[in-house]
Amino acid sequence: METHETYLNRLELRKLQSEFSEVKITSSSSAAAYMRRFYGDDIEIFESSFILLLNNQNLTIGYAKISQGGIVGTVIDCRLVAHYAVQVLATGVIICHNHPSGTLSPSDSDKSITTKIKEGLKLLDIALLDHIILTKEGYYSFADEGKL
Repeated sequence: METHETYLNRLELRKLQSEFSEVKITSSSSAAAYMRRFYGDDIEIFESSFILLLNNQNLTIGYAKISQGGIVGTVIDCRLVAHYAVQVLATGVIICHNHPSGTLSPSDSDKSITTKIKEGLKLLDIALLDHIILTKEGYYSFADEGKL
């Protein structure tokens, strides 16, 4: 039987030198380009979510895959976002998920979870800097559209 401690040990942040490079994120386009590499051919198959964790100079300090769903949706747990952000003492977080359908418009669920995460992180003095939706051809930025 799996204990709570064993489960928490599996919640490891990804920061291996071979797969993670420290980069300064200066715009939604640089964030989208950086996070696009987390997706392979599956960007058009199933929906999944990642977070990018940043320090106060907007340098990347870690990332984590926080959910993987089916063809039309995935569930983001705000507690996982907060867990990873606190673990590395991040001052900023960027959420990213893909839309396999190719639609760049955010759903009502996308809007709702963005607000929920933003308000939750605010209590911890952590900023939600952006929520990016990726498709094979492009991206949508909540920050660029004034929706944050």
